[in-house]
Amino acid sequence: MSTKRDYYEVLGIERGATQEEVRKAYRSLARKFHPDVNQGDGEAEERFKEVNEAHEVLSNPERRARYDRFGHDGEQAGFGDGFNGSGFGDLFDMFFGGAGGGQRAASSQRDGHDLRFDLEITLEEAYAGVEKSIKLVRQESCPTCKGSGAKAGSSPQRCPSCSGSGQVRHVQSTILGSFATVVPCTRCRGEGTIVTNPCETCSGNGRVRATRERVIKVPAGVDTGTTIRLPGEGDAGARGGQSGDLHIYITVVEHERFRRQGYDLYCELDVPFTVMALGGQITAPTVDGGETIAIPAGTPSGTTFRLRAKGMADVYGRRPPGDLILVTRVAVPSSLTDEQKRLLRELAELRGEALSERPGEQDKGFIGKVMDAFR
Repeated sequence: MSTKRDYYEVLGIERGATQEEVRKAYRSLARKFHPDVNQGDGEAEERFKEVNEAHEVLSNPERRARYDRFGHDGEQAGFGDGFNGSGFGDLFDMFFGGAGGGQRAASSQRDGHDLRFDLEITLEEAYAGVEKSIKLVRQESCPTCKGSGAKAGSSPQRCPSCSGSGQVRHVQSTILGSFATVVPCTRCRGEGTIVTNPCETCSGNGRVRATRERVIKVPAGVDTGTTIRLPGEGDAGARGGQSGDLHIYITVVEHERFRRQGYDLYCELDVPFTVMALGGQITAPTVDGGETIAIPAGTPSGTTFRLRAKGMADVYGRRPPGDLILVTRVAVPSSLTDEQKRLLRELAELRGEALSERPGEQDKGFIGKVMDAFR
């Protein structure tokens, strides 16, 4: 019985996965374990071969059906179709370009990697939108050799190991028959060409690392977890390959006063107990300034006031902005003048409220009762 890992396990998918799910899983793992990304890592190279072998079978409906019925034993017993270009062909299309069947000519083009940048902004910046200048370190095409990797006056040569195909075919004979596997050439790393006279600036790589300043436009309404994708702003591709993308991950710093919930903002509003009792006007804080609101007489603590469209905008513009919800809270004075204390005692007597007789507790007792009354 075969000791190979289950192909579905190799790709990390369910047995009922669609062909699109098979392809997505394969592309992700192939990028992760590609020899060009993991130079000198033997374990990654073996995983790369394992992923390609699994994809070669599961991407072919007939071979997948036989594998589902017979497993690895069916493949090794000669039920497989042999290499037909479907598995490794997709691999070389993805990393190196090119077209055709199993004998396709390799291309040295490789797409650049995507990059990630974590950006912190304030709630005020998320509310109104902002432009941020960032410094980005990325791979760019070598200005000396224009990305070829070869020294001026020379050019990359065809790889003698694979004759420029970028692929090496291995045939293994068993008592049950022969079967072939095709893997990327280790000498040219699947490119089909090698640089014998490398550029001195990039050492034959075709790319150099550079720091660039970039202005990022952050739209109004973003929240923690929002991602901004900038196509082509990642690492440059090799030998004319496409550049990767830049992904900006947004984190909105927690605000000391406002709390976000969806598109709405919440804020506690401290109101003097005299205004709560008698009514009046007070300036309520908003993210972009302040707004005067009327407090009716006898307003209890915990009453909410809603300011329309003073919340967060929808970053996609599909709905109106949220609201700012103010929750009233009694503001108790920390110190009182003698006259204020006298008037409060008279009010307490008129209301028939007993005050503490112990020194230093008269004001505390009355103010506590006032707070209890409003709560």
